Amino acid sequence: DKDRAEHRLTVDGVAAALAPWCESINVPDRPGVVALRNVIHLGTRITGTLGASAPASVLDLVAALHPTAAVGGQPSKQALSWLANHEGLDRGRYAGPVGWVNASGDGEWWVGIRSAEIDDTRAVLRAGCGIVTGSEPMAELAESQLKLQALLAALVRP
Repeated sequence: DKDRAEHRLTVDGVAAALAPWCESINVPDRPGVVALRNVIHLGTRITGTLGASAPASVLDLVAALHPTAAVGGQPSKQALSWLANHEGLDRGRYAGPVGWVNASGDGEWWVGIRSAEIDDTRAVLRAGCGIVTGSEPMAELAESQLKLQALLAALVRP
């Protein structure tokens, strides 16, 4: 279905970006379901062992992964050019990599597909949806609104 195809584009892109630096990489054939309190979405845990050709810093790997197809589109160069000319907003930290790394170089990273930037008494919430063949505009709008409601609920107490 549309959601699985959208997710697969991102998984394949991440695996392709990591493969040149990995002596082994594990990409599950099927996504799992990530169930949070307010939203359910697909998730695929991609793991690998870096090889001798890996960059010195994990941050170089993170840079090679950003932006993923989930937030930048495919094919990447053309999609990013289109977004730069048509999107009309500064994404700030939205859709950027979020994660951690320890002194041994081990770490985990995610794509910040939902975000809240808070400055004193003002918050800017961002959430998006994947537009692929078969997307229905009203369904995508409803999906974005649902994601934003989850962020809003975390910030505002009744």
